[in-house]
Amino acid sequence: MNEDIQFIIDSAKEAMDSAIKHLEKQLTNIRAGKASPSMLGSVMVDYYGSQTPLSQVANVNTPDGRTITVQPWEKSMLQEIERGIMVANLGFNPMNNGETIIINVPPLTEERRTDLAKQAKSETEDAKVGIRNARKEANNEIKKTDASEDVQKNAEIDVQELTNKYVSNVDQIFGAKEKEIMTV
Repeated sequence: MNEDIQFIIDSAKEAMDSAIKHLEKQLTNIRAGKASPSMLGSVMVDYYGSQTPLSQVANVNTPDGRTITVQPWEKSMLQEIERGIMVANLGFNPMNNGETIIINVPPLTEERRTDLAKQAKSETEDAKVGIRNARKEANNEIKKTDASEDVQKNAEIDVQELTNKYVSNVDQIFGAKEKEIMTV
């Protein structure tokens, strides 16, 4: 197989890898009932006039499966952190005890679980579209090479096998997330 075609296949694989990474990142943001520091990953705080990620101004911990604690490095940041959590509109009600901010993560209702599963499914479909687009681009690039028809056909078969492997991987990731979301 010539170098051009190998490069095209490697590029497709990279694009498919990044689709999987993006999916995993998106699914991390979908909470599954258990408290996790990543739930506050999108929270930005006004830190002396600039918007700063919460993780850069405080320690975020989960002492148990239903509670998130936010321990600011500067006590003066308590109000700003509380405001940042409210502005992020995550559905949490932060409580400020003067030292830390405590967030009780409410258990998910059945309806909310179903909505989150649909959201996860949507992210999964987006990842599959990304993988298929990588396949389409690779196949178009293979057709542009000056390789023989047989070599081009074999390369397209390789790209399709790669696509099938990644789509299967996406389905497994979704299956695990869906199980996590629907488990009470």
